[in-house]
Amino acid sequence: MGIIGWIIIGALAGWIASMVTGKNNEMGAFMNIIVGIIGGFIGGLVMSLVGGVGITGFNLWSLVVACVGAIILLLIVKTFKRKTKYS
Repeated sequence: MGIIGWIIIGALAGWIASMVTGKNNEMGAFMNIIVGIIGGFIGGLVMSLVGGVGITGFNLWSLVVACVGAIILLLIVKTFKRKTKYS
C-alpha cells in the first residue's frame, strides 16, 4: 500500500477512533492521520499476536484493524493523561 493509501486509511481510522473515544473536538485532521497510521501498526501487531491477519492493503479489513489500533492508542493516551493530571 502506498503512502496515499496509508494517509487515507489513517485519516479515516483516526477520525472514527476519535469519535468513539470522545476526542473528536480535541483532534484535527493532521492528528487523526497520525493516530490512524500509528493505530494501523498497533492493530497489526495485536492481530498478529492473536493469530489474525493485520493490514492487508486498501480494504475494509485494514480500516477495521487500524481503527482498533487507534482506539487502543487513544485509550492509552487518555489513561496516561489522567494519571499525570491527578498526580
